Amino acid sequence: MKNWIAATLFSTALGLAGTAGAEDLVFTSWGGTTQDAQTEHWATGFTEGTKINVTQDGPTDYGKIKAMVESGGVAWDVVDVEGDYAVQAGKAGLLEKLDFSVIDKSKLDPRFVTDYSVGSFYYSFVIGCNKEAVDACPTTWADLFDTTKFPGKRTFYKWSAPGVIEAALLADGVEADKLYPLDLDRAFKKLDTIKADIIWWDSGAQSQQLLASAEAPFGSFWNGRLTALAATGVTVETSWTNNITAADSLVVPKGSKNKDAAMKFIAHATSDMAQANFAAATGYAPINLESNVLMDPALRNTLPDMQAETQVNADMDYWAEHRDEIGTRWYAWQAQ
Repeated sequence: MKNWIAATLFSTALGLAGTAGAEDLVFTSWGGTTQDAQTEHWATGFTEGTKINVTQDGPTDYGKIKAMVESGGVAWDVVDVEGDYAVQAGKAGLLEKLDFSVIDKSKLDPRFVTDYSVGSFYYSFVIGCNKEAVDACPTTWADLFDTTKFPGKRTFYKWSAPGVIEAALLADGVEADKLYPLDLDRAFKKLDTIKADIIWWDSGAQSQQLLASAEAPFGSFWNGRLTALAATGVTVETSWTNNITAADSLVVPKGSKNKDAAMKFIAHATSDMAQANFAAATGYAPINLESNVLMDPALRNTLPDMQAETQVNADMDYWAEHRDEIGTRWYAWQAQ
């Protein structure tokens, strides 16, 4: 969530026993509350169990990964990336193959497993509405694109990534199982109909601010952000109809100096309890198939994996192959 977001570099070492050694590693993610939860629920327990120090760095930067690998100066050992980038980077030779004798992939959601990556967590784009700010809330993507029935500003994710194009096509009547290959002409034509009414959000925090203030009383959001916003007292209505899934992934850059430790870290981060605790803290779904039984049932019902009947799975392989060309068209369209 993501690569184009301007963020301030930060680096905080966990207060861990021991001095830096051969098995220390650097974990890089996107910052904010998500990385705070990754630190608390993954890194701390990992260090306690292995005595391997974990240093936090960020934000994730795909250009930096490429430069590190090509120069042979890889300073990051495990990186949280977008799922389609993980597929693309694996094919481009920028990632180490994962060691599945250490990482138990049999317990992981197969939608988010490749030779070079496993899911970090997964989330859904859902329709959110500030119920107190409007007379009625949209419940389908078609509703969200209907400015006559639902007048006012609506908000969508700013960056080129799975989610908005799929929503536009679903709103235009494309069946969920017929989305790919994406009909970009049709999608942009549909987006043109609401372009003047879109306020773009470029971070999860901004999306929450737009909804809470009713500057944009409805729109497309990461599900976890709506759960967190509702917990602050904002009257949020969430529609899971055709929720569009996407995932972050954990990868090891090619040439990591701490590859063995990186594999152990990923094994811990994707274990049932670590994933359950992270999900409880963030509202994003665990990718370990055994995590749900460790969670409060009421909380489980707020997660994407409990909405499978209406789910639309974004095709990471398609996006990996076409992410550059889609991005070029996306940003040119936004600038018009």
